[in-house]
Amino acid sequence: MTTSPLLRSYSSASLRLPNRLVMAPMTRHRAAEDGTPLPIVAEHYAQRAGAGLIVTEGIWPSSRGQSEWRLPGLETAEHVRGWRGVTDAVHAAGGRIFAQLMHGGRKGHPLARLTGDLPAGPSAVAAPGPVHVRDGRKAAAIVPRAMTTDEIRQAVADHVQAARNAMDAGFDGIELHGANSYLIHQFLADNTNLRADEYGRGSIADRIRFPVEVVSAVASAVGAHRTGLRLSPGNPQFGMSEADPAPVYRALLSEVDLLGLAYLHLTDDERYPALADLRPRWHGTLVANVGENGDPTTRERGEAVLAAGLADLVSYGRAFIANPDLPERFARDAALNAVDETTLHTHDAVGYTDYPTLAAAEVH
Repeated sequence: MTTSPLLRSYSSASLRLPNRLVMAPMTRHRAAEDGTPLPIVAEHYAQRAGAGLIVTEGIWPSSRGQSEWRLPGLETAEHVRGWRGVTDAVHAAGGRIFAQLMHGGRKGHPLARLTGDLPAGPSAVAAPGPVHVRDGRKAAAIVPRAMTTDEIRQAVADHVQAARNAMDAGFDGIELHGANSYLIHQFLADNTNLRADEYGRGSIADRIRFPVEVVSAVASAVGAHRTGLRLSPGNPQFGMSEADPAPVYRALLSEVDLLGLAYLHLTDDERYPALADLRPRWHGTLVANVGENGDPTTRERGEAVLAAGLADLVSYGRAFIANPDLPERFARDAALNAVDETTLHTHDAVGYTDYPTLAAAEVH
C-alpha cells in the first residue's frame, strides 16, 4: 500500500473529502433524447463514489444551451427526477457529486437541439465541426446567431434555475463550465467575442462581465459554498483563440475570488502556465487538471502538482472512465485498465459500467 498525497483527506470551509482525487467532467452521451439521464448513469457514478469528489458530465441548463443530441439537461421535472436517482446512488455508496452546468453557446446545430433552432453565442462565429445530431449522425458546423442583450440576461437566469434544480435533485453543489469552448469561455476568448457592447471587446472588464454575472448570480441563489467554476485559460480546443490570456483571467479571478466559491477547477496549458500564474491569485480551494490536451494524468504527475503547491486537488478524466476504483488502484500501486476509445460516446453500458475493479478481478 502506498501513502500517496493524493489519498490524504482534504477539508475546507465548503468541502470534506476523503482523498484529493476529483473525477473530471466528461461528455458520454448517456441521456435519453429528452435529456433525462439513463438508468445506467446512476450505476456509472456510484461505481466511482470512491473519488474525493465527482463532477458530472456537462449538463445543459436549458434547451437554449443544448449543444449536442443525447446530452443531459437539468431543466424539467423529469430531468430532476432522473438526476435524483444518480445522486441517491452516489450518496448511498458514500460519495459526493457536483453537477457541471454546460451551456453550449455557439456550439450546436438545429438537428442537435430539442428546440430545432440555431444556437446562439456572443458573436456569429462558427465552431469547428462535426456535431453529434439525431440518429447518431454527425453534421458540419453552422454559423450561430449573436445573442441579444436580453438573451444574455436569459442565459444568466437559466443557469440560476438549473442550479436550483440541481439542489432539488440532491447534488452537493454545481460547477459552472467556463472552459473548453463553451459559453462562458466564448465570452472570454478573442475570436468568439467580437461584440462592441458592454459584453464585448471594449475592455477586459467588458469581456469578463458575463462570466462574473453568472458566477455571482448562481452563488447568490444556491450558496457560494456549493458553487465551483472551471476555467481553461489559453485552451485552443474547438477553435478557441486567446493570444494573451493572463490579464483577462487575472481580472476575472480578482472578481470571483471575493465570492468564497467552493473551488476553482483550472486546466493548465503549455501555452500559458495558468496554475503557476493564477494559484497565488486564488485564495480558495484549487483543483488542477493537467491532462486536458495531452496524455492521461498519471499518479506521479498528480503527486507532483500537489508537491509543487499548485493545487489542493487533482482531477482525473480518462483514468476514472476505465478504473472505477481508481483511488484503490493508486493505493495499491496496481496497473490501470486502458480506455476503450470506441465506446466513449455511445449510448449503452458497454465501455461505461463494465470496466472491471480489482475486487472483481481477485474473485475470478
